[in-house]
Amino acid sequence: MSLKKINTVLTTAFILFILWFGTDFILSPETVAPGFGLPSWPSGDGGGFLIVKGIRDVVLALVLAVLLVTGHRRALGWVLLVESLAAYGDMTTVLAHHGSVATALGVHALTATLMAATGLLMMIETRKAAAALRPA
Repeated sequence: MSLKKINTVLTTAFILFILWFGTDFILSPETVAPGFGLPSWPSGDGGGFLIVKGIRDVVLALVLAVLLVTGHRRALGWVLLVESLAAYGDMTTVLAHHGSVATALGVHALTATLMAATGLLMMIETRKAAAALRPA
């Protein structure tokens, strides 16, 4: 299997996973929130922040999808690298608020690292095309 196919499959999996997770946070935050890794449910109207998280995830997935569908693979690599910071931020949030270390590392850090690795693979895939565009 070519690197391009591997990158496409991995990116598609990220898009579907992030879209599914974000949609779950929008439609039923009370069901999915405990799996995020934080120790307690937000008090008062704090549940609205979970919907904001869901909207963020849906938008992140759609940005990846647009770049994949339009064939902007070099930009897709950069965006995967940048978007991995959101998952590292989620990991840091869980750890900073005394949440589940297993979830912080096993879900958020793993997702972030896999996204960053996919972004780097995409950069490797597109390096020859990028080099050809540089002025001599």
